[in-house]
Order: sequence, then structure tokens, then C-alpha cells
Amino acid sequence: MLEKNEGFQGQKVITLPPSILEACQKHCLLADFYISDIGYYPRAQHHYRERNCGTEQYILIYCVEGRGWMETEGGKQMEVHPNEYVILPSKIPHRYGASKDSPWTIFWVHFNGDKAAEISSLLYGENGALVKHASFSDERIHWFNKVYTLLESGYRTENLLMANIYLKSFLVSLAYGERVNGKWLSQEKKEINDSIEFMKENLENPLALEEIASHVNLSKSHFAFLFKKNTGYTPIVYFNHLKIQRACQYLRFTDHRISQIAQNVGIDDAYYFSRLFSKSMGISPKDYRNRKQ
Repeated sequence: MLEKNEGFQGQKVITLPPSILEACQKHCLLADFYISDIGYYPRAQHHYRERNCGTEQYILIYCVEGRGWMETEGGKQMEVHPNEYVILPSKIPHRYGASKDSPWTIFWVHFNGDKAAEISSLLYGENGALVKHASFSDERIHWFNKVYTLLESGYRTENLLMANIYLKSFLVSLAYGERVNGKWLSQEKKEINDSIEFMKENLENPLALEEIASHVNLSKSHFAFLFKKNTGYTPIVYFNHLKIQRACQYLRFTDHRISQIAQNVGIDDAYYFSRLFSKSMGISPKDYRNRKQ
């Protein structure tokens, strides 16, 4: 079997759309540090990445099982073992991959921002090592899962801010090996959270605004007002964000036809789906699939 970039049973991946990243860059509390991609690859057999020009983002890979390796330009290949993490600077050529006989299980994140270099320097430590040890912590995994769950629920500003807080706790725990209280008490209205859960459970359906509002026992106009007030988006725009997020998963990890993926996210018109996808992600579904391959 050939080495591959992605496609592992049980995997999780989220890529934030360019429009959301631009909003992060302009936000006074997010510009310093924001997530661009996040994922989890269990037992990632044949996982391999090579970037001759590096990436614009910083990359953190945390190995909890199995083994892997990494190599930067002009450097020797270094093994990565369980309870070790890799931090890769931006714009540095690199290669990394899973061990052939014991493929790694990894949590990973790409991040950027005005303070990304300073945050990365905490992870390098005093000796500047790219591979560092960090004892396993259930609380650390909890923080990572909170980040993923928040982004999985959409890109309202509160989600992005809370995701960054949890991710910072995750990174600090790697850098210092300390348990930090990462709890956050949300003040979001129950009706809004329930409506978003309803959207997530019905991504394959073309829900109307009336149906979503009815689910939380609110009038259409009052629900639309509360939703926009709490999330910064209209309900349908938010619902479409969740649909496109799911479509990205299909494009990454299946060979389904684009028309079938459109049906899977509740959009009957494949041409409308392509326009909606391109508007959200800045790239067509076909080009997105080819880029990720």
C-alpha cells in the first residue's frame, strides 16, 4: 500500500473556511492566535506528509500511541514516540509520517496569528527541540476534544474564542506539564444551543427556518432575531456552514460523486451546492478534493 496523506478509520478533521480566517485576523481578540485546521488520526497507517515550502501556519502534532518520525530541511530524521509532540515552525520545509510497523495515533492542529511564534517558542523549550516529551493527561485530551466540539458546532465568535482558550490550555499543558483549569461557563441561551444541535442532527435535510424555530418553540421572527444576536449569523447561513463542513468531510474521505455529496447534505441542486461551497471555502468542491489528495 502506498503512503497517503489522509483517510484513516475514526479520523476527525475540520478546516476553517478562508472567510472565517479573515474574520479572525481582523478580530481584536483572535488576531493574535487562531486555529486554521484541527484533527485526530487514530492508528494512521501509511500516513505521510511532505511540504517542500512548509506551511503558512505552525503545526503541532501530539502522539499518544504508536510511533512516527519527522525531518526538517537539512536535518536528521527524528523518531516520535508515545507521549511526545512535534512543533513545526511556519515556512520551514518538512516531512513526517507514521511508523510502518507501529503507526502513530495523533492529535494535531495548525494555528497562526500575530503571537503564534511566541506561543510556539514555549513549546520548543529552552533547548529549541522540535520533538518534546509530555506525559499523557486525560484532561489534556478533554481540552482538545472541547476545541474540536466547539468548532464542529459552527464558527460564531463565541465558539472561536472558547476554542482558542481551550487550545491554549492544551498547548500550555504540553509546554509545562501542568494541569490547568480549562473550564468555561457558557451563558448562551439554551434555545440557540438546542437549535444548533437540531441542525447538526438534520444536515441531510433541507430544513426551513420555520422548522428550526418550531423545534425550540419560538416564532420564526423571534428565533431569527435571537439566533443572529447570539451567533452573528442568520440561522440558514449558520446551517449552511455546518452543511459545508460536513461536505468537506465527504470530499476528503470518500469517493462519492459531488452530486451525491450534495444530496447527503440536503441540497438537491448540485450546481447550487457547488456555488454555495465555493462561496464558503473559496474553492470549488472538485478543486478542494484534488488539493487534499
